[in-house]
Parts: sequence; structure tokens; C-alpha cells
Amino acid sequence: MTRIDAKFAALKAEGNKAFVAYVMAGDPDYDTSLDVIKGLPGAGVDIIELGVPFTDPMADGPTIQLAGQRALEGGMTLERTLQMAREFRKTDDTTPIVMMGYYNPIYSRGVDKFLVDAKEAGIDGLIVVDLPPEEDEELCIPAQKAGLNFIRLATPTTDDKRLPKVLTNTSGFVYYVSITGITGAAAAQATDVGPEVARIKSHTDLPVIVGFGIRTPDTSREIASVADGAVVGSAIVGKLAEGHTPAQVLEFVKGLADGAHSA
Repeated sequence: MTRIDAKFAALKAEGNKAFVAYVMAGDPDYDTSLDVIKGLPGAGVDIIELGVPFTDPMADGPTIQLAGQRALEGGMTLERTLQMAREFRKTDDTTPIVMMGYYNPIYSRGVDKFLVDAKEAGIDGLIVVDLPPEEDEELCIPAQKAGLNFIRLATPTTDDKRLPKVLTNTSGFVYYVSITGITGAAAAQATDVGPEVARIKSHTDLPVIVGFGIRTPDTSREIASVADGAVVGSAIVGKLAEGHTPAQVLEFVKGLADGAHSA
């Protein structure tokens, strides 16, 4: 059982929904980013989604793209992202960390080496959005064997014919993308999301967490009420881009987390 599995088991036993926060590793700089990450559990975050900066992200909107560029310009790398996880683990051995990124940096490092290093650094799961199920032998299967969850995205365009393929070898949870488009592009609507979550749940026992388009505590609550939890990324990253301090960012995150937990 991974930390992710344990977290969802605990939340289910308590009758609570999950709140997942995304941050870009190294944005706006290493130390600020680490301060925010260390403060997330205290702000009510159940699972941390740690973004690995990459030059050519395909799922991310302008807010997260720019965060990745700032991080790269500041010298952030996959290795330094793993180091950030190691630093976090010195004081927190229970909060799950999901590493979100693209396959190129992992491929460049070498899959076997990456998986050993990720496990050692305290990473619990992976979201690699440019590896479809047809490429499972590439990273998904080795990751599962190494004890890491491989989390897949389902979208409004994932029809009933495609969904079983997407769910094959998925573990930890299913990440449902609430809108058709990139991160931060539009507002998520619970009336649209609810039936889709129910459809996914008819195919799997995994928790379904909803992300993209969640910016306020109210939306966080509404989305969590029709799913197993909510993910917020662009709204948090945007606060850092505006120059807010880690304490201010964490106060904002706490409001979002309280929203999800009140569902």
C-alpha cells in the first residue's frame, strides 16, 4: 500500500473528501517553492502534486507554462525536484507526493534510474500526461513494479469505448479533467462533472479526483461534493506569480482545502 492508498483509506474512513494542491517545483525559486511545499500539509492539503518544469508542456495553460519557464531559468532540473522531495521527507513522512510532468526528462535520466531515485526521494505516484496507455511498458508497468502509483487522466472526451483502456494499469486514483482544454482555461461546473464522475466510477473502484478550472473555495466544495476530491493548480501558482509570500499562498490554499473538506 502506497502513501496515496493509505491516505484515501483514511479519508474514506473519516467520511472526508481529498484536497490536492499542485505547485511547480522551483517557482519562483527553489527556497520559496520548498517553503510552500513544506507548509501545504498544515494548510489542509491531503496530497501534494509536484510539477517538474519542462520546456514543452502540452496540458498546461499559460500560468503553469510560465511557472515552468521561471523554474527552468532559475536552474531547476529533475534532479533538483527529487532533492526537493528529499528535503520535504526529512520532516514529513506521511503526506503523499505525486510527481507530475512529461516523459522526456525521465527518458533522458533512464527509466530504471529514475524509478530508483524517485522511490528513494519519497515520491509516491506519477502523472506523465504524454504517455498514453499504449505505451504502458515504457514507464507505467515498471513504475507499478517499483511500488509507485501511476495515475491517469480521463477527460470529457474519454468515451465509454476508450475509458476501460485508460483505466487499465491505473492506480492510486483517477484524475478527471473537468474541462476540454488546458489548465486554468475555464471554470469547472459541478453539474457537468457529477455525471462524468459517476460514469467513471461505474468502471473502477479507484477514487476519482477532479482538477482544472477550480479557483475558489466554493468551487472546490462544489466539485468535491460530486467527486472524491478536488485538485487546484493554476490558482495557487498564480498567487506565487503575483509575488505573494509563502504565508499568503498557504492562507489561500487553506481556504481551498477547507472548501473541499466541507463537501
